[in-house]
Amino acid sequence: MHSRDNKNTILVIGRNCLDYIAVVEKLPAEDEKAPLDFRIVEGGGQGGTSACCIARLGGDVALIGRIGGDDEGVFCKERLHAFGVDTGFVDSVAGGATPVAYLFITRKTGRRTIVYEPSRLPEIVLNSQHFRLLSTARVILLDPETTYLAGVAKTHAGPQTRIVYDGERWKAGIEKMMAVADYFIPSSSFLDSIPWLENQLEFNKKIFRLQASLAGQLIVTRGEDGAFYPVDGKLYRVPAPKVRAVDTIGAGDNFHGAFALALDRNFDLHGAVRFAVAVASLSCEHYGGRQGVPTLETALATSEKIHEEIV
Repeated sequence: MHSRDNKNTILVIGRNCLDYIAVVEKLPAEDEKAPLDFRIVEGGGQGGTSACCIARLGGDVALIGRIGGDDEGVFCKERLHAFGVDTGFVDSVAGGATPVAYLFITRKTGRRTIVYEPSRLPEIVLNSQHFRLLSTARVILLDPETTYLAGVAKTHAGPQTRIVYDGERWKAGIEKMMAVADYFIPSSSFLDSIPWLENQLEFNKKIFRLQASLAGQLIVTRGEDGAFYPVDGKLYRVPAPKVRAVDTIGAGDNFHGAFALALDRNFDLHGAVRFAVAVASLSCEHYGGRQGVPTLETALATSEKIHEEIV
C-alpha cells in the first residue's frame, strides 16, 4: 500500500462494482438461448478499473469510493489490493449492496453488451481527510458517477493539480464539470447526448462546438478509431494501433487511467494521448478489462510507434 502523504499520488474518485463476464459465440435474440463459452468474475466500475490501470503502469494511486458490506465488496477490494491500489479510502457500507454488472462478450468481434445495476450506495461525501488528498495529488480523475463533486474537487485541489473527467453521458450538473475540468474526456457517444448540440452536425464540428463550451482541453475517444482533440483550430487524431482485440470492456477506463498517469509523468498533450490510446488498445487483447493492461515499457514502446495526424 502506498503512503497517503506522497505528493505525487494520483487520486481517483468513482464507482466500484462486480463484473460477471460471459463470453459467447453469438448473443441470442429475445426468447432464444445460446451456449456459454466461459465466464470470468472481475472487479469493475470506471473508477476502480482506472485506478488498477494506473497502479499496473507503476503509478502511485489512491482510490476514494464505496462498496457494500457484502461478499461482492470484499472481492472488489481484494482485486484493487492485488493491483497495488491504495484502498484506505474505499469505504465499506454496512448493510449496503455492492452493485453488479453483467457483461456479454461476443467472441468473434470482442464487442460487449452490458446490463448494469445502478449503485444504491450513498453518494460519496468528501471530508477533511479527503481534502488533504485532493490538495496534494498531482492529478485527480473523476468518473461519471462523481460529476456532482466538480465544485468541491476544484475548491480543495492544489494549485498545480490537474482535474481529469471521464464523461459518459450528459447529466444534470455537468455544466459545473465543464467549467472546472482541465481535461474533459468523453466517448464519441457523449456528443449525441448534448441537448443543445444539433445531431445532424458533422462529428468534427461537434468537437469544436463542445470545446468552445469548456474551460479545459477536450479529448474524445472513439473506439478503434482512436482519439480526437482540438488544438489551435486544428483537429488531431491519434489512431489506435492494430491489436488482436478480444474484449473492449475496460478500454475507456484504461484510457482515462493511462492519461492520468501520463500527466503525472509530465507528458505533453500529444504524448499523453498517444500513450493512453496505446494502453487502451493493448488492454483489449485479454478478457476482463484489467488483466490486459500492459507494462509501462510495452505501453511506451507501442505509443512511440503511433503518430498523431491532423484531420
